[in-house]
Formats: sequence, structure tokens, C-alpha cells
Amino acid sequence: MGGELVLVTGGSGFLGAHCVLALFPRPHVPPAFFLASQGGALELTVVNPVGIFGPVLGPDHSTSTDFIKRLLDGEMPGLPRMVFGVVDARDVADLHLRAMTSPAAKGERFLAISGDFMTTLGIAQTLKSRLGSVASRVTTRMLPDWLVRTVGLFDGQAAQIVTELGKARNATGAKAMRMLGWAPRSREEALVATGESLVRLGLLKKSR
Repeated sequence: MGGELVLVTGGSGFLGAHCVLALFPRPHVPPAFFLASQGGALELTVVNPVGIFGPVLGPDHSTSTDFIKRLLDGEMPGLPRMVFGVVDARDVADLHLRAMTSPAAKGERFLAISGDFMTTLGIAQTLKSRLGSVASRVTTRMLPDWLVRTVGLFDGQAAQIVTELGKARNATGAKAMRMLGWAPRSREEALVATGESLVRLGLLKKSR
């Protein structure tokens, strides 16, 4: 790598591992974050991803991909009325590298998102239409807000999403596309890749 030392903190985690994989094909990548020891100024670029999906590399993955696992395992009796931003981990890693190596990224902030936000129903329908029998246990039943709020009084996971119920949100990654030439995969491809990797690694519950 041109004699340069690149430090990836959290390299064994879901996103960090994808960053490491993205580094290897490149002949030279300068350090992402560093304290200049020769009088240089510290430069900062911020990359803010939304829900990170895509192929999992092992049993230690993200909250977002765990949502897909729970759907495919049939652990969710219904879907909360909320929306998610979707982006593939491989594209988040790619955007980090572009931000590291492009002078135009200095002092900028980029949102990593592919397309519009998706409803939980849209995510479930994508899995069912693209993964076939693998997604046979995925529900498309919507839960009323009052029921999710009630469950949230006793369940920590449900409590975390109560404030998001019914909220319309959206965002765009156009800035990263325009300034850095970033071209993320589609939302659907990221979701399907998540499911396929869970199957490939044997991380889903076996059907009874």
C-alpha cells in the first residue's frame, strides 16, 4: 500500500470489516484520520449513513441487518408503521474511501443513503418477492401504533422505536454522488444481499 500505514478502528465490526475489504484492491490509500506529526492541519470529513444493510460477514452484524434476520426467522408477528433509510455496507465503505482520497471532501458532510426511505412493509415485500421460499415466514401484517406503544412499556426493543411511529422522513445522497462520483447499489439489492448472506452463513433458524 505504498508504504503507508492505514488504521481502521473497529475493523472487526460489520461496517469496519467492509472498509477493510474495500481497502485491499487499492494500490495506495492514505490514512483516513490522523494527527499530523509534521505541522500539517487536521482535516475532517463526515460520512453519516442511515440503516446499513448488505452482506453480513459473520454472526456479529448490525442492528439493521438483525431486523432482516428477525423478519426471515418469522420472529416479528407484525410490522411497526415506520420508515428506514437503506444503504449497503459496501457502498458506505466505498464512500468513506472516496471521502478519504478526494480533496473536494475536505470539511464536508455526506449522507450515505440509496434512494428514498422505505416503509417496513416495503422492506418485507421486497424480501418476499426477491427471496422466494427463504422469505416464507416474513410477515406483511401492519401493527397499530397503540399496540406497539403498549408493547414498548415492557419490551426494550419496541420502546426504542415508539418515537418513530408514523413519522414521514426522507433524505438524499445526491451530494456524495455529485461531488465524489458515488454510485450506491439499489435499496432492493442491499436488502436481498443481507438475506442471501444470512442464508449462506447458516444464521437463520431452520424451518420446522
